[in-house]
Amino acid sequence: MNRLLNVSAAALLSALPFAAQADCGIAESGSVRILANDFGALDLVMDRAASCASDGVTVSINQTEEHKNLQVPALSIDPAEYTVAVIANNSLPPLLNEDLVQPLDELVAEYGQQLTPSQLIRIDGKVMAIAFMVNGMHLFTRSDILEEAGIEETPTTWAEVLEAAEAIRSAGILEYPLAGAYAPGWELAEEFVNMYTATGEPFFKPGTAEPAINSAAGVEVLETMKALTEYMDPDYLSIGSLEASKMWGAGEVAIMNLWASQAGPLIDAEGDYPEVAPQTVLTAAPTLGEGEIPSGALFWDGFSVAANISDEDAAASFQAMMHAIAPDLATEHPSGASWMIDGYVPTANAVGIMANVAEGGRSYPTLPYMGLMHSALGTELVDFLQGNETAEEALAGVEAAYTAAAQETGFLQ
Repeated sequence: MNRLLNVSAAALLSALPFAAQADCGIAESGSVRILANDFGALDLVMDRAASCASDGVTVSINQTEEHKNLQVPALSIDPAEYTVAVIANNSLPPLLNEDLVQPLDELVAEYGQQLTPSQLIRIDGKVMAIAFMVNGMHLFTRSDILEEAGIEETPTTWAEVLEAAEAIRSAGILEYPLAGAYAPGWELAEEFVNMYTATGEPFFKPGTAEPAINSAAGVEVLETMKALTEYMDPDYLSIGSLEASKMWGAGEVAIMNLWASQAGPLIDAEGDYPEVAPQTVLTAAPTLGEGEIPSGALFWDGFSVAANISDEDAAASFQAMMHAIAPDLATEHPSGASWMIDGYVPTANAVGIMANVAEGGRSYPTLPYMGLMHSALGTELVDFLQGNETAEEALAGVEAAYTAAAQETGFLQ
């Protein structure tokens, strides 16, 4: 799908009744040219950006599912075709690699008083993006089953999750009370990434692309993942997030870490799961060991400003985006997304992910070589979970696979 808008002040008033002209604080003229993905929450943001068009400011917006393919070539020309790229964790690195986006520290200082610290995405100490919405995995529990098993409080650590699982099994309620997205490939890797972020340890040696996960922290993560599988369906390696969601709806499991974006239907008492929904409780992802970081890497959506544009266009574009993601967006559309916006009061389906944010959840690493690490994790951890390797052997295999790929792509010599 594509959604193209080219907005002037006159066109705004005549053709866009959904977005009356707004006072966006842009004192001078400028050209705001936005490239973004095409889905409902971004429609809300883009409509507000469009309202910043005035006699001196033009706003054009290209919302397309092909945005990732367009970003690098469109921002490589001088001046760049777009002044703003709406991006996420995994689509920012290609722009960073080619120096196609600019540091935002000065613009934040001048126009970004509304922003919270968690919205400032820093790379090597510089603000390179502004986040405004978030997704990630967090804990789902069945309050009725926990109560039946004599568990008085919702687990907050993985050790407590294991204790709760044993209590549920021992009470004869469910033989396999846990579920996880352990399907080999991207989802299995994400389970490791989620839990590894909770250790606070880096995936790579600081300042380099050299892997650093073959460590005591990495071993602790794998051993915890393996322990959890003892309480999962024996065919757990065939289960991804979609299957886990269906198992929850069918009342087959009592505890799982799942995506916030999947919560809505599972807590809708008038939806497909009326017997399960009222008993479903959403909380932050569990912590690991003595740590305090939730085991749920944050996947944010936000924006960066192109490097190859004039200072005037950069300022106008930043101000337009500040208006687009102002606090009243979250007030007027609280169910539109899980907003990383000051003053946002989470709706029922967002309380878990916002607890991750509030309790210090770490962002999924915004590094150009993280995709190679993720791929290596997705393929190399299966033998460990099947009992064919030790944790140390599995992690060595991950690092070897990653290193080979990183050398092939030039990240390592």
